[in-house]
Amino acid sequence: MPLMARVCIVGLIAMVGLAKAASATPADALFRYATNAYCAGEYSQAALGFAQAASLKPAGGTLQNLGNAEWQSGKVGVAILAWEQALWLDPFNPFSRANLRFGRHAAQLEAPELSWYEVVSSWLPADWWAWVAALSLWSSIGISTVPGILRWRKASWHQAVSAFGLAVFLLSVPAQLGVHTRSRLGVVLFKDVPLRLTPTAEAQYITRLPAGETARLEHRRGKYLRIRTGHATGWVLDGEFRVVCSGAGADLGSPQEKGMVAGRN
Repeated sequence: MPLMARVCIVGLIAMVGLAKAASATPADALFRYATNAYCAGEYSQAALGFAQAASLKPAGGTLQNLGNAEWQSGKVGVAILAWEQALWLDPFNPFSRANLRFGRHAAQLEAPELSWYEVVSSWLPADWWAWVAALSLWSSIGISTVPGILRWRKASWHQAVSAFGLAVFLLSVPAQLGVHTRSRLGVVLFKDVPLRLTPTAEAQYITRLPAGETARLEHRRGKYLRIRTGHATGWVLDGEFRVVCSGAGADLGSPQEKGMVAGRN
């Protein structure tokens, strides 16, 4: 389904839900405005509306729509970042994943290489893993100790549930490590961004990066960021690169619009 039709459908469904609410919030009003602007082909205005709505009420759906609007406006890097942030908040959204795959294919960009624990961490929203670890650990401990304290006879299912809880806990530990390392992933916002050898204005250029290129943030020094792409390591200006999890959308948008914003369903 074309991006425009998809976002119009999502927006109309959201608007019907909002109409049933007793009162609309500022984020809801901005979302309706942005959806109408998108359906009218006013993509720049739609992007601003979705960005502002997302800054007030971040959610995966708004970030997805923001990415669609930025893509239609020709801002590949910002669109890729918005879709990545949408998946950071809501990895279950198939539309954001499909849009991201389509955008990278159309722009001839490679997806970032993830370690196995980073792949595991992407199965659930980032903030879920701490809860999963706590619940699984205490469930395992509880099911193992409570029957003895209450002098109940231990059944085989007690051991099975305890073992399952422990297995989930052990899986959640590397997943939380994956969340931490994935939080350093970011996106180059503009095309032909120079990758510098040193963090100075006079530095030699190693190469130029395309909009939407994914890299890992390694270090900050003043207004420069040291990033590592799949092919090289060097320095870029702070405004040319954004990490995916920076407020899940609060830093979205171009410097000219100062407000790249994001997210809401």
